[in-house]
Amino acid sequence: MISVNDLKTGLTLDIDNGLWSVVEFLHVKPGKGAAFVRTKLKNVETGQVVEKTFRAGEKVAKAMLDRREMQYLYKEGNDLIMMDLESYEQMPVPTDRVGDGVKYLKENMNVQILLHDSKIIGIDLPNFVELEVIDTPPAEKGNTAQGGTKPATLEGGAVVNVPFHIQNGDLLKIDTRTNEYLGKA
Repeated sequence: MISVNDLKTGLTLDIDNGLWSVVEFLHVKPGKGAAFVRTKLKNVETGQVVEKTFRAGEKVAKAMLDRREMQYLYKEGNDLIMMDLESYEQMPVPTDRVGDGVKYLKENMNVQILLHDSKIIGIDLPNFVELEVIDTPPAEKGNTAQGGTKPATLEGGAVVNVPFHIQNGDLLKIDTRTNEYLGKA
């Protein structure tokens, strides 16, 4: 059990027979009355977002999650085939468990798999990945005076705004948390 006063963004709770991830929280101490904690929770399985208010000091159950390092091998239909690096066992992971992170995956990339009761609930990607530019419009003469950007489609399907000098085939370093171009790799 954990006190709602100790909540952090990203923490997973076991509430009402479901797993909920803390999206945001706010401690409120009104001038009159008792303090409370207002939270925004996201259901890990369905993606539903709800707002819930707790009394300050109330206890909630923290979900016990197991993290296991796995290697992404390939995509097969709607599943991503992952290999456990300890047992070399291969297991399919539905793409909906990964969400938008699937566009940053490269074959043979190591990722952290989040498990709850031996059921996969999500994937933690590395913060930075190196991806090749598949398609971007050519730079036009005179466009670079203001240091503008153009869209570039990367090998996993991610679209990122990049400087005009970037060309097809360049290897770029991308922040997976913000979908931002960081530089050439």
